[in-house]
Amino acid sequence: MLQILRTRLNQGHRTTKFPLELPVLPQRFRGRPEIDGTKCPEGCRECADACPTEAIAVSGGLSLDLGKCLFCTACVDACPPGAIQYTTDYRLAVNRRKDMVLSTGDLKLAERMRDDLHRILGRALRLREVCAGSCNACDLDTNVLNTVGWDLSRFGIQFVASPRHADGLLVTGAIPRNMRHALIETYEAVPAPKVVIALGACAISGGPFAGSPEVNNGLGDLLPVDLYIPGCPPHPVTILDGLLRLIGKMPSAGDAR
Repeated sequence: MLQILRTRLNQGHRTTKFPLELPVLPQRFRGRPEIDGTKCPEGCRECADACPTEAIAVSGGLSLDLGKCLFCTACVDACPPGAIQYTTDYRLAVNRRKDMVLSTGDLKLAERMRDDLHRILGRALRLREVCAGSCNACDLDTNVLNTVGWDLSRFGIQFVASPRHADGLLVTGAIPRNMRHALIETYEAVPAPKVVIALGACAISGGPFAGSPEVNNGLGDLLPVDLYIPGCPPHPVTILDGLLRLIGKMPSAGDAR
């Protein structure tokens, strides 16, 4: 027993201090893309043609839809140096689907839920996660937030087993046809008022399966979405950043990079 206690003391504090301090990100971390259309040759479509999800548009100027982006770097490899590049900026969550289309690299980050919701849900948020046909990558990175390294519950956010005990849904996956009814039924079982979060490219736009008759091209066509968190999958720090913005617990220090 003494050996166990001694080992634990030597380990020290293992929970990240985010949002007051940014955790050490992986060397290959791919965050918010930066776009510089001035470096593109006139009439060039190399990046758009290389994108597997048609996330890039060149008509009317270069733009990139984060809701469709898989962060695969196919565009970076196809483009002239500096035209498109990924940064280490983990802040990606937004409130509106249209805010995910980048043309300059700027992004209107998510804001706190509206006042009437915040008055009821802002102090403690209980979420029911629905895996609607995902590959489980988004689910796994979400589950990481429940470990001692992140300790999501210290912010008053917890995942629950029943939608009747939840304040909202967190949805992953491309929502195949056979899951639509179950998803809508789960949403209806959540007591009002409630929030809906679309997590990952598949839930936001259908991801690599968009256009297939077997999947839905985005959760927003089925349910009113309050928060979009892009990525394939989003990093845990990106997910936590979005959740904290939604409930208004992101201090100004959390935006310092």
